[in-house]
Amino acid sequence: MSSDRIDLSTEDSLVRGCVRQDRRAQRALYERFSSRMFVVCLRYARDRDEAQDLLQEGFITVFSKITTFNSSGSLEGWMRRIFVNTALMRLRKGDVLRGAADMDEPVVRGVSSGEDLLSGIGGRDILRMIRQMPDGFRAVFNMNVIEGYTHPEIAEALGISEATSRSQLSRARMWLQERLRGNMKGK
Repeated sequence: MSSDRIDLSTEDSLVRGCVRQDRRAQRALYERFSSRMFVVCLRYARDRDEAQDLLQEGFITVFSKITTFNSSGSLEGWMRRIFVNTALMRLRKGDVLRGAADMDEPVVRGVSSGEDLLSGIGGRDILRMIRQMPDGFRAVFNMNVIEGYTHPEIAEALGISEATSRSQLSRARMWLQERLRGNMKGK
């Protein structure tokens, strides 16, 4: 009996169990990371239903590729990359940036530091606004501002030019600032 039991308290034991396709280890991994990965999915999705779909797709990929995790970095970081890539694959399939135009100069009219705009606004409100962004803006904004991707990395991941990545980020920031200004006027 004791050989049948797995210690699921450490990430290493979870990974080893998942490599052996042990359902208890897979369930424990899901329970440990699903809420954090759902937040990642929400940032890229239009709504909670789409985020839930991305979460399921991401975990299918995690379980099918768990043998490639080499423990050199954090398990959460490795998984986060998978979930971001899952969301990006869906965006590429939808070709959300097909009509995005390159801009030679970033759009900077009316851009402020943003500190005044953020006072009195909670994190949930900001995340809600980000989810309301057009798909292309949201993807580039999340990748650059939240995930820390560079414009060359974004361009490669989304199949766009670096100039398009920069212009989409600039437009996303303007879009968000306009919504934040509107939120301030409503108070």
